[in-house]
Amino acid sequence: MFSSRFPCSFFPILFFDTFSKDCHSNTMKTVFVTVGTTSFDDLIGTVTSDESVKALIHRGYTEMVLQVGRGSVVPDPDSCPGLTLQVFRFKDSIAEDMRHSDLVISHAGAGSCLEALGANKALLVVVNDKLMDNHQLELAKQLQADSHLIYCTCSTLPQTLREMDLSALSTYVPGQPENFANFLDKAVGLV
Repeated sequence: MFSSRFPCSFFPILFFDTFSKDCHSNTMKTVFVTVGTTSFDDLIGTVTSDESVKALIHRGYTEMVLQVGRGSVVPDPDSCPGLTLQVFRFKDSIAEDMRHSDLVISHAGAGSCLEALGANKALLVVVNDKLMDNHQLELAKQLQADSHLIYCTCSTLPQTLREMDLSALSTYVPGQPENFANFLDKAVGLV
């Protein structure tokens, strides 16, 4: 569906009513971070900061997979003590990484948001507040208002990681693709 504009494909799967409560457990938990085809060095730097890593570990995460895109910030595998870290720039598809994650932290690109929501993953969107005419903020606001995701900025990411309640999220059930396209057109001012 999005292959012409986005490098990742959208896979419909079974949906559930709510996401499970994010709490400590003995199982390995993975967070997947994606910036899509762009560069978002502030997100990569912030999510690998000591404060963010501590918040993730406190929530029981043991592994972080980073897709850094075209960015210049490429953390070393041992730069996040307490987490196993995997880093890559691009893959033909990130569907497998999303499928194996317990939490997706993403830039606010429509393709990445739809892929994570379509995979029924708890989604934390980090809006790049340095962008001019930021239509991504409008998308994130609407999807958060509908309880499908939580959004923040890089400056509030560590606090959001500490305080977020993933159990409050509800499943995004895809509707008609043209409805989403119309929403995007309005958000970016094309209509």
